[in-house]
Amino acid sequence: MRIVEINASTNYNVYIQQGLLDSCGDITAKLVKGRKALVISDSNVAPLYGERVCESLRRSGFETSLFVIPAGEESKNPENLIKAADFCIDSGLTRSDAVIALGGGVITDMAGLCGALYQRGVAVVQIPTSLLSMVDSSVGGKTAVNLSKGKNMFGAFYQPSAVLCDTSALSTLPKAEYSNGMAEVIKYAVLRSGKLLSLLQDDADKVIDEIVEECVRIKRDYVCADEFDRGERQFLNLGHTVGHAIERSSNFGIAHGSAVAAGMCIVARACANMGICSEDTAKLIEKLCVQFELPIDSEIDSETLFDASLSDKKREGGEISVVMIRDIGECYLHRTTTDFLREILSKGRGGKV
Repeated sequence: MRIVEINASTNYNVYIQQGLLDSCGDITAKLVKGRKALVISDSNVAPLYGERVCESLRRSGFETSLFVIPAGEESKNPENLIKAADFCIDSGLTRSDAVIALGGGVITDMAGLCGALYQRGVAVVQIPTSLLSMVDSSVGGKTAVNLSKGKNMFGAFYQPSAVLCDTSALSTLPKAEYSNGMAEVIKYAVLRSGKLLSLLQDDADKVIDEIVEECVRIKRDYVCADEFDRGERQFLNLGHTVGHAIERSSNFGIAHGSAVAAGMCIVARACANMGICSEDTAKLIEKLCVQFELPIDSEIDSETLFDASLSDKKREGGEISVVMIRDIGECYLHRTTTDFLREILSKGRGGKV
């Protein structure tokens, strides 16, 4: 088993191994005093793994309940958050019990926020089932739901008690969702280069446990340096400023990973055309995205994307932080005016450097 220790305001472990779904009860029992567990999942994941997780929890002495929301980004909203909290009450959950998040990024975000708010905080065990949630959203304590005027605008920092990455769950992941997860993996490779870049250029499927571990280690370093996202952790937003604008402009019809990949390539091409990075650097980022069947641009016009970016939560007044690329493994935070985004969009569109 691969184990990554996270030393934040709450210390916890990220466990990475095939078959962890069957031992989630044993791990949870060592962390939680109470013996009630509410599993929050979605309509895609619950039929596959809901009963398996509940059975593991029951074997370890937990009384379990299962709350299921419709799959999809549109379900990550305050209405479902309140429904989940009400279900906690109906299930008799107390502050000594646990919320189990079983699913992809929508579930890890929403269930994490439910655990943070219910009775001012109960234990949350994250069991991510998508690649994106394993390498990114389940780790680091960011929890949120979307509002009608912005993505992840209503949330809290709340670290889980544990994260269990059962990589065998990726075998049931649709190909498009696997690719979406790879967008975040590519992001980490661009930020840190080295080992992860080499793993991506090999047969990634055969070393997926090692890829997940390396991504978690990279994210661990950023989280422990800047848990509450005031400085260094903002590097993890590479591709996200434009990516979130693409998501919102498509009414979330474009998946998060695809939007981030397109956003990252737009920034890379803009950096190349501004003389900040080389053409070879931008082309390598594009090549990695194409390798995993991810988009390198968007059909949405630049003015629409600019308008959508103005509601980004990283904006402060008339300024915004954008992660710029000098080279693979060498990025920097650029605090600038929102008008600078127009230049990025102008010089980064069209899929050409």
